[in-house]
Amino acid sequence: MNKTDILKQYWGFDSFRPLQEDIIDAVLAHKDTLALLPTGGGKSLCFQVPAMLQEGICLVISPLIALMKDQVENLKAKGIEAVAIYAGMGKREIDILLDNCIYGKIKFLYLSPERLLSDIVRVRISHMKVNLIAIDEAHCISQWGYDFRPPYLQIKELRTILPKVPVIALTATATQFVRKDIVEKLELKDPQVFVKSFARKNLSYVVFDLEDKYKKLVDIIRNVKGCGLVYVRNRRETAEVSFFLKRNQISADYYHAGLERSERSRKQEDWKSNKTRVMVATNAFGMGIDKPDVRFVVHLDLPESLEAYYQEAGRAGRDEHRAFAVLLANKSDQKALEYKYSNNFPSVEEIKKTYHYLGSYYQLAYGMGEGLSFPFDLADYCKKFNLGVLKTIGALKFLEHDGYLTLSENIFLQSRVLFLINNEDLYRFQIENAGYDPLIKSILRSYGGSFDQYVKINEYDLTKRLGVSFNTLVGMLKRLHELEILSYLPQTDQPQLQFLRPRADQLHMDIDVKYIELRKKIQDDQISAVLAYASTAQCRSIQLLAYFDEPAAAKCGVCDVCLAEKRAEESKEFPEKLEFEIATLLQTGPQSLDDLVAGVKTGNETEKLNQIRELLDAGKIKTDGKNYYL
Repeated sequence: MNKTDILKQYWGFDSFRPLQEDIIDAVLAHKDTLALLPTGGGKSLCFQVPAMLQEGICLVISPLIALMKDQVENLKAKGIEAVAIYAGMGKREIDILLDNCIYGKIKFLYLSPERLLSDIVRVRISHMKVNLIAIDEAHCISQWGYDFRPPYLQIKELRTILPKVPVIALTATATQFVRKDIVEKLELKDPQVFVKSFARKNLSYVVFDLEDKYKKLVDIIRNVKGCGLVYVRNRRETAEVSFFLKRNQISADYYHAGLERSERSRKQEDWKSNKTRVMVATNAFGMGIDKPDVRFVVHLDLPESLEAYYQEAGRAGRDEHRAFAVLLANKSDQKALEYKYSNNFPSVEEIKKTYHYLGSYYQLAYGMGEGLSFPFDLADYCKKFNLGVLKTIGALKFLEHDGYLTLSENIFLQSRVLFLINNEDLYRFQIENAGYDPLIKSILRSYGGSFDQYVKINEYDLTKRLGVSFNTLVGMLKRLHELEILSYLPQTDQPQLQFLRPRADQLHMDIDVKYIELRKKIQDDQISAVLAYASTAQCRSIQLLAYFDEPAAAKCGVCDVCLAEKRAEESKEFPEKLEFEIATLLQTGPQSLDDLVAGVKTGNETEKLNQIRELLDAGKIKTDGKNYYL
């Protein structure tokens, strides 16, 4: 099979999008590659297709667990074997999955960058027949980027383990400086660089500076047909804005990471299937969601960077039809953005305190905790120690950079079980412990393969079959886990925090002060760029493209600035055009006032009458009281 056959068989497309085929050819020629494709440009196919054409497995590094899970499920639905390993999974579970990658038919192994810190993962990778290393969201490796993730710096060590395997780095947003940084940090060898223009000709960028943003939001939704996204800054606002839209007879719902997993899935599916027209969300929503017919994306608050704004706004119009990206920002919003980030940047002392409080939170003794993972409830942690949320998030990122811990995003992990003893020993246990026999039989009948690998279970389904309470069932599973009959990993819906070193005391912590200063400068530059975009009367597309190092871009003609310039130009030409039409009509002969007004097509009746009066006053036309003459 060739690349087009693979594309048709598994993805149902007859041809590639612009640049996709060139990128795939470079990968198949075993060239290191850097690919920049805007949101919706089809980045995944650029590594999935060449991986399918070659023997062996493709390693995919991604920082977004939800996106990894979605891609794995999508590949499985196409009949392609894929697995993902990320924070929150047990050691034995990871061990089995890695064995399957070495000895099984797995084509794609998705890894969070934190997992590359593990010796067991590195050793097992060295035994795999790897055909390609794909680095998704590659801008995360650059400290100059808008979403720097320190664990990404470990990725280059794959080059030592797999020196002959080509690497493809992919991202949707990176300035020229960040692109250079990606190449250096990943140690790409003579890379083939493909950059699709950041221009979105079908996307109209609009900025409104006004006080009553809610009223404008309703106007936008009523005037633009189709579904849309509304981004707000916090969870409370998602519900408030959603309820406001509903009160105005607009189909809307809200979404944030704090909702129950089942509720998030339901809301997401209702929006994707157009049961819900407008989704009001934090920036936790949208990543990896392939919905091409979004007609508008509205930001009710200023974003923290133009990279983030471009990516979020770019979720509109992925079907190439006309769409709108609207930013509602007034002067008070601009001041609030500056204040928010300048007053929430953690000091060295605050970073050390955050780490010290974590040790107390998890009751870790000094010198203990290396390699341990815990569910992390940010709100509860901040409340317990009276900490500001933004400063705490910043402190955690610096602690990640300095190698003290790693923190994953919210991720739902369904409960899993694996039997640890063989069939005969299990049968003997069932005879000797009759009280556990119905539960064991129900698991074996309902969830196949539980002797070979972890299988997902649903405790509520088991309670219905066994006629016991949820707490009773969980108690039985935990007891079987303690007896080492099976391994039971309960479901979780929280971020996972892992300590990478034994707990240190504050006096012996080594915090990179120069890096803190660098991040402060980067943050200030990013905020300045956002404020300039919101307040400068220049073509919005030109501003964005210049930021992404496309300095010679032409005016888009469809943003609010371009349209305002067009209206201003038309208003200058309007009297001349009206005068020309009146004169042309009178050249055919005398006209009554009614006929003259009806015969001129430009302008409304008042404008026509005013122009006729001006021409009379200037002596350019005359009237005998009944008809008008040239």
